[in-house]
Amino acid sequence: MAPGAGRGAGAAPRSVDVARLAGVSQKTVSRVMNDEPYVSEDVRRRVLAAADELGYRSNNAARALASGRTRSIGVVTLGTALYGPASLLMGVERAVRDTGYALRVVNTMEGETAGIAGAVGSLLDQGVDGIVISEPIDEPGGAVLSARLDVPILVLGAPPPFAAPHVVTAGIVSDQMARAATEHLLELGHTTVHHLAGPQRWYSARDRLEGWRAALAAHDRAEPPVVQGDWSAASGYAAGRELAADPGVTAVFAANDDMAIGLMRALAEAGRRVPEDVSVVGFDDTPVAAYVTPPLTTVRQPFDAMAQDGLKLLVHAIESPQADPLPMTDPPVELVVRASSAPPLR
Repeated sequence: MAPGAGRGAGAAPRSVDVARLAGVSQKTVSRVMNDEPYVSEDVRRRVLAAADELGYRSNNAARALASGRTRSIGVVTLGTALYGPASLLMGVERAVRDTGYALRVVNTMEGETAGIAGAVGSLLDQGVDGIVISEPIDEPGGAVLSARLDVPILVLGAPPPFAAPHVVTAGIVSDQMARAATEHLLELGHTTVHHLAGPQRWYSARDRLEGWRAALAAHDRAEPPVVQGDWSAASGYAAGRELAADPGVTAVFAANDDMAIGLMRALAEAGRRVPEDVSVVGFDDTPVAAYVTPPLTTVRQPFDAMAQDGLKLLVHAIESPQADPLPMTDPPVELVVRASSAPPLR
């Protein structure tokens, strides 16, 4: 009999299916899945291979499949204290609470091979009803998900491509926000705008770079060489020392506020006044941005709105799997103009 025969099309695999494919009893399947002793290595390998082939998940997931939804949502996020990812995670936590679902979070580490796949597998083993992937960086070697994803997935940002029956996306507008920041400086009269980019393993850094390029191209302006930082104020300071030495620099768009603040410190030390000599625009609108000298013009990220809109899409997919997906709307682009940007001196 073919694997899965006797089950309805699309039905979740059961332990009896694993037992049939592996040629063992259901009790043996249970022993293997619970990592009990007195099972030979050959039998253990056959059972695990059959379970992997069928996409069978044990323990909490199996009980959830028998009793219905667990009313829990899993989140895969990068374990970092950086303002953007941390703020988005807080927004997701608040939004999940508002839906009445429990939250289960798995952090990945930058540079961890197959971190997303391992995190997703852990959440599937816990029987979550849906998964939020808020993973802002490429995985080493371009790893992609290979697990069978039989629950709806909400993507915040642009993770690697993967197969899943129901994927919804929210919050992919970093390029539009970067374009707005760049156009603000061009509209003030600057001939061109330099860019202090984030590390290019990060999707958001690449999106902001593309938004900057699109704005310059739309206005037929020259594209200066890109200076790259690592999101930290220290890297912004180092970039600022380099940019301050070029008298042709009159405007800089930094890919986050921390780098913009470090940049302004270096400009001040070099005798380049902000905004009289060099205008600076950041990205994020961190709590400190309004209180530096001068107060920083920046683009505000709507973390809470992004999370709330995304969770509405995900819960709808969980609770109404046969219904059409809800329409997706992009969050608004909000440029917060403060004192760090001004027309260039003539």
